[in-house]
Amino acid sequence: MIGTKMRLRADALAARGGETMATHEPAVFVIFGGTGDLAKRKLFPALCHNAVGGQLHERTLILGLGRSPIAEAAYRADVRSALAKAGLADEAERLVGRVFYQAIGRGSDDDYRALAERLEKLCAAHEIPPNYAMYLSLPPHVMPATIEGLGGAGLNNTRGWTRVVLEKPFGKDLKSAQELNALVHRHFREDQIYRIDHYLGKETVQNLLVFRLANGLIESAWNRDRVHSVQIIVAEDLGVGSRAGYYDTSGALRDMVQNHISQLLTLVAMEVPSSFDAEAIRYEKVKVLRSMAPIDLNSVVRGQYTAGTASGHAVRGYLEEANVPAGSQTETFVAMKLFVDSWRWQGVPFYIRTGKRLPRKTTQIAVRFRSAPVSFFKKVGCRLESSDVLLITLQPDEGFSFHFDIKKPGDPFQIESIPLSFSYDERYHQIHDAYQTLLLDVLEGDQTLFVHATEVEASWKLFTGLLEAPPPVRPYAAGSWGPPEADGLAIPESGLWQHGC
Repeated sequence: MIGTKMRLRADALAARGGETMATHEPAVFVIFGGTGDLAKRKLFPALCHNAVGGQLHERTLILGLGRSPIAEAAYRADVRSALAKAGLADEAERLVGRVFYQAIGRGSDDDYRALAERLEKLCAAHEIPPNYAMYLSLPPHVMPATIEGLGGAGLNNTRGWTRVVLEKPFGKDLKSAQELNALVHRHFREDQIYRIDHYLGKETVQNLLVFRLANGLIESAWNRDRVHSVQIIVAEDLGVGSRAGYYDTSGALRDMVQNHISQLLTLVAMEVPSSFDAEAIRYEKVKVLRSMAPIDLNSVVRGQYTAGTASGHAVRGYLEEANVPAGSQTETFVAMKLFVDSWRWQGVPFYIRTGKRLPRKTTQIAVRFRSAPVSFFKKVGCRLESSDVLLITLQPDEGFSFHFDIKKPGDPFQIESIPLSFSYDERYHQIHDAYQTLLLDVLEGDQTLFVHATEVEASWKLFTGLLEAPPPVRPYAAGSWGPPEADGLAIPESGLWQHGC
């Protein structure tokens, strides 16, 4: 579907003489949790950007839902304020005029019937078909009742289309994920369900597929014959902040590894799909998860940050954070080594590393290629200490860089590794936020960048043994790269691009 989507948007652009035109049918975009933090920080700004860019259909409406009654004028003022905080004060009216509000109360049957009636009235008043995109920006414990309420009110089967967007976490283990899938499938077909992972909406993640599959030189080297190892790192420099209540029941394994990092791993390791559409790509991603070798618990390190220095300031440890239980054994860091049992990747280690209170915020995929079989330059007193590396940066400073060797000018004879790089910011100056892309995909019915039920369950299955018998939690100082015990479970940072004689 990615190729189809790009073609449709290009055709729409050409039809307007270079001005972008929406390629989806008009609809009502319904936000459960419409007064919450995600709606204000991400969803409304993304929808506003799309409206300003002409990618949001001019008759598409937004209906925010919340527990308490709020006057529509007051709600629009809140949305206007949120857009101003996002730097969109001048553009806000392009969206605010089409924003409405509905109180959902306690979520009774009557509340959901009232929602269905309001949606019908909005569609009739604005002459749009009954097409509904339901974004459930809700805590996990209220998700099942919300799904039941939508099904009970008939909002899963309208005269138009209905699509439901589910935020992570999708379960907390294999059993709960299977139960949640079964519940959702009682009311919605899989082609109506959009399990969102905002990492998959990043331009660099999407371009990873293009980079691999559109460049024969890269794809021909994308295997165990040429690749020495792969590292995926998602580092955060902040602590848990106000999320400690949620985070302590989740930890880094559930919060990052099982979803975000697993998705990146499958995109790196998957085989070439039979076609460039959602079904074929998802099929290959599931094959990767099912091909993973059992995790060796001796190749896993869990950590928890202690007091230290981060960004030049003294910070407290995890156990001193507000709302963290005394003696908590929740991990804030995970490093592990994984293997894919396939012909393409047999014997190639995949290193995963993620944590909070690390030295800097970054998300990168490092593909290290094998060294030359003979160190030819030993004869002139030069030794290569590491091999060539392809570095894919997802955040910040999105782009690609390939680190390779050159001779430094002059004498004595020296070899230096330099990057051949591409930066989205330098080339395009501004790129879409992940939510801009993903919300448009929901409205267009494109599931390529969303997670299938079988992917969710296969991922939880991979980590079940680790969840049931986790290794001990090791301390690491805030501002460091994690526990010393994890040093052997990562490509050394200095080895990513530093060569020398």
